Amino acid sequence: MALRPVQVNIKAVDAAAVGRFWARALGWTAHSPGATTYVGPAEDLVWPDPVAVGIDVVPVPEPKSPTKNRTHLDLATESPAHQAELVTRLKALGATPADVGQGEVPWTVLADPEGNEFCVLEPREVYRDTGPIAAVVVDCVDPRAMARFWGEALDWTLHEVTDDQAVLRSARGVGPYLEFLRSSDGRTVPDRVHLDLLPYPADDKAAEVARLRALGATDLDLGQGDVPWTCLSDPEDHELCVLAPH
Repeated sequence: MALRPVQVNIKAVDAAAVGRFWARALGWTAHSPGATTYVGPAEDLVWPDPVAVGIDVVPVPEPKSPTKNRTHLDLATESPAHQAELVTRLKALGATPADVGQGEVPWTVLADPEGNEFCVLEPREVYRDTGPIAAVVVDCVDPRAMARFWGEALDWTLHEVTDDQAVLRSARGVGPYLEFLRSSDGRTVPDRVHLDLLPYPADDKAAEVARLRALGATDLDLGQGDVPWTCLSDPEDHELCVLAPH
């Protein structure tokens, strides 16, 4: 039994507009089959995508608070010229510069049209084959503890564990990395961005949820009511949802 990350869930007041931004930013396609807007690499909707971790933008009435999100996307680039061109193009699409205390760094920090921070990285060899999303990055107090929980929760391979970071990636060596970076900032507001996990078709969702609870996850009530997915928090209160396979 194991789970796989299938999408990054982003809450937005105007989900369709934020979905269109991310589709154009990544060169992907926005699909709106219902209330949410799913962004994935295929013209024809493929879900779950066999390689990419998609984006699902969910409408909510509350705007983002000024507090920095604990989860963000890092975007990959192929050259300094590509990085500069991408930053310019993203600003034209509605992204704005963001200051999260990064100081002088070789990457560029931006925010999407509703203030969700993300980074446009300088070229890095490690991300040469990830696709447009290099990594899903999660701030945490204890990367080693996150490695223990998420390494057991997912069927992804743990590549690196130190006091400063834990790095996972699909066991097939495709798609983005999942990185937990040490930060002193704990959870002070509800997460605006989180991961949605999916069991494999032959696995039982209830059993997977029970397994996560045994690993240290706790139930989370976001007012979701009677829905087919289960909302949980990991040991550092990062929100996550276990979706129903179909």
